[in-house]
Amino acid sequence: MENEQKQVLDMLQRPFRLPTRKEEDHPIVFEVGTRVAGSQPPPQPLALARSIPRGTVFSIFVKSHRLAAKELCDYFMETSSVTELKQRVDEMQGLVNESLFIFALSFVIIRKPEMRHLRLPSIVEIFPSMFVPVTTVSEMEHEAKKSTPDQEIIVTEYGPEFSSTHLKPEHRVAYWREDFGINSHHWHWHLVYPVDLGVSRDRKGELFFYMHQQMLARYDMDRLSVGLNRVQKLSNWRIPIPDGYFPKLTINNSGQTWGSRQDNTLMQEYRREEFGLQPFDVSDLELWHRRIMDAIHQGYLINRDGNLIKLTDKVKPPEKRGIDLLGDTVEADSSLSLNYPFYGDLHNMGHVLIAAAHDPDNAHQENLGVMSETATAMRDPVFYRWHKYIDDIFQEYKLTQPPYTAEELSLSSVEVVSVAVESQSQKNQLITGWSTRDFEASRGLDFKPDKPVIMRLTHLNHHPFVYNIEVINSGSLPKEVTVRIFMAPKLNERGAEMNFMEQRLLWAEMDRFTHNLKPGPNHILRSSTSSSITNLNDFTFRDLEKQPNPDNLVAPENTLFNFCGCGWPQHMLLPRGKQEGMSFELFVMVTDWSQDKVAQPDGARSCSAAASFCGILDALYPDAQPMGFPFDRRPLPMLLNRHVERTSDLTRLSNIAMQDITITFTNAKITQ
Repeated sequence: MENEQKQVLDMLQRPFRLPTRKEEDHPIVFEVGTRVAGSQPPPQPLALARSIPRGTVFSIFVKSHRLAAKELCDYFMETSSVTELKQRVDEMQGLVNESLFIFALSFVIIRKPEMRHLRLPSIVEIFPSMFVPVTTVSEMEHEAKKSTPDQEIIVTEYGPEFSSTHLKPEHRVAYWREDFGINSHHWHWHLVYPVDLGVSRDRKGELFFYMHQQMLARYDMDRLSVGLNRVQKLSNWRIPIPDGYFPKLTINNSGQTWGSRQDNTLMQEYRREEFGLQPFDVSDLELWHRRIMDAIHQGYLINRDGNLIKLTDKVKPPEKRGIDLLGDTVEADSSLSLNYPFYGDLHNMGHVLIAAAHDPDNAHQENLGVMSETATAMRDPVFYRWHKYIDDIFQEYKLTQPPYTAEELSLSSVEVVSVAVESQSQKNQLITGWSTRDFEASRGLDFKPDKPVIMRLTHLNHHPFVYNIEVINSGSLPKEVTVRIFMAPKLNERGAEMNFMEQRLLWAEMDRFTHNLKPGPNHILRSSTSSSITNLNDFTFRDLEKQPNPDNLVAPENTLFNFCGCGWPQHMLLPRGKQEGMSFELFVMVTDWSQDKVAQPDGARSCSAAASFCGILDALYPDAQPMGFPFDRRPLPMLLNRHVERTSDLTRLSNIAMQDITITFTNAKITQ
C-alpha cells in the first residue's frame, strides 16, 4: 500500500510535463500558424479528452469540457489497480490538458473502492500558479537558480496585501477571497459533486444550494468586519459589472495569463468558438430565470414528458425535496435536471458569460477569466454577486414553504441552560490574527530545482476555542440528541440589531454533532477543531510521503484515512472581527436524534469529515432535517402567544439558547 501511495504522488507531480521519449523517437514539434488544408491528423482514441489544448483553460462550467472530463474519467475508472491506473496515466501524460488530467485522476482516486486508502495532496502544491501570482512564481525560480550549496530550502513569502491596494473598498477582503483554503475547498467540493459525470449523490442539489449559501454568509460576516456592506446580487445583466478583477495568475504554469476584467465591464453576447458553444447572451439567462421563477411560484417543475412535479420540502425519502430538485435544475446537471432543455444551464452559463465579458468574441485572443475555474473563481468579487443572485432564487422558493411549527422546533424534555465559548482562559472572547502555511511549490512548477522551493502563504487564523454547553435532560432515560451550533453578527451595517428575517441569511453553521444526554444535568465540551464543516487534514506531498498506510483500513484508529479532502478550512472557521471587538451571537439548538437520524447503508465510513458541507461519500447525507434548519424558512407568526421578531425570541423554547460573544482581530501573528 505504501508503494501505491507513492505511485499516486508521482502521477500528481508536475502535471504539465511532456511525455518522456528516447533519442530514436521522432522529435516533438510545436506548430505555429494555420494548418494546411487536408492535413488533419487521423482520429485518435479519447478524442474529446484530447480536444482541450494543454496550457489553456479547462472549465467544468462548459458542457463540452464536462463531456471531455467524463470520457477521461471513464477511461481511468476502467482500471482495477493503482498499477493499471498508472499505466493509463503514463499513456495520457502530456497529451491532455493539465487541469483536466488532474481532475480526472483525482475523481478516480476518490471514487474507486480499491483506492479509498489513498490520499490526495493539496491542490495548492499541484498547481501553485493558481494560488500565487506569476511574479511570485518567477521570484521562486530566480531564487532557486541563485541558491548556494549551503541552502537547504528556498522560501518565498506571499500574502494578500501583495495583490492589491486599499484604493478600492473591495480590496479590504482580498485576504478572504484569495485564501488558499477557501479556494481549495471550492475546487474539491466540485470534484466530489461534479456536474454531468454520472454522479448522483444523496441531496446533491440541496447541498449545492446550502454550501454556497453558507459561503455567502461567511463572506458577508468578513465584509461587515472591515466596514463593507453585505454583498449585492448581480441581477441586472444589462448594466456594467462595477468591480473589475486582475488575477495576475498563469494557467497551468503555461505562461498564459487568465483574462482580466476592467471596472464597469458589460456582459455581452458570447461568440467565442473554442468550446463548441452556440452564441448566447443575457437574454438566454433571462429566459431560464423566468421559467425557474414561474416554477417556484406555481409550485411545480415541468419534466421532459410534460408532467408536473410538485415543489415541496414536505416529503418522505426517497422522494426528493423541492430544494433538491431546484438545485439540480439551477446548477444545472443535465442528467439530474428534470428538464434541462427547458430550464437551461443558468448557473454554469452565468459563470462562462462573466468569464468572457472582457473578450466575448475572442477578438483579442484573451483567455477566459478566473470565473471559469473552480479553483480560482472565488478570488473574483463578482463570484459572490453572482452567487448572491443564485441564492436569492433558492430563498424565493424557501419563502413559499410553511414555517416550522412549534412542535417541529421543540424538544420539551431538554433544556439548554447556558452556552459559552472559552479561548485562552477568556470567556466569550475569541481572538483572530495572521498565520503562515508552507507549501512545497517545486512539486508543481515547470522548473526542476535541486532543493525544495517553499511558498509561505499568509492567512487569517484564530486561537482554538471550546464550546461549553450546560443541558438538562428531564427524562428518566438517556436521550440521544443532535447539537446544532450557528453564529451570526449581531448588528447590521448601520449598527442596528437585526430582526429575524434580516439576520436569517447570516447564520453560519459552526458545528453539528450527536451527543448522548444522561438523565439530569449534562456538561458538554466541544473543541472548535472538531467542527463538522471543517477539513483538518489538508495533506501536502511531504505529509503523505511520511504517513504510513494502515494495514486495516476500517479500524477506528485509521479514521485519518477515511477522508476525501473536502471541507471548509479550519483556519477560516471564524470571521475576522474588528480590532476594537465585534459583536456576534452564538445560537445552540438541541434536537431529537431519533427524528434527525438517517438509516445508512452497511459499511458507510469513507469520507465522513466535514459532513455538513460535503456529505458522506459512500452514504446518505447524515441529517434528515432540511439543510440550514431552523433558519432555512421564515419564522413562526406566533410562538408561545408572541410574535417572532428576533432570533432571540426562539429562546422561549427550552431546547434553544443564545449567547453574545466578541471577536477581536489583533492584526498580529497567531501561533498554535
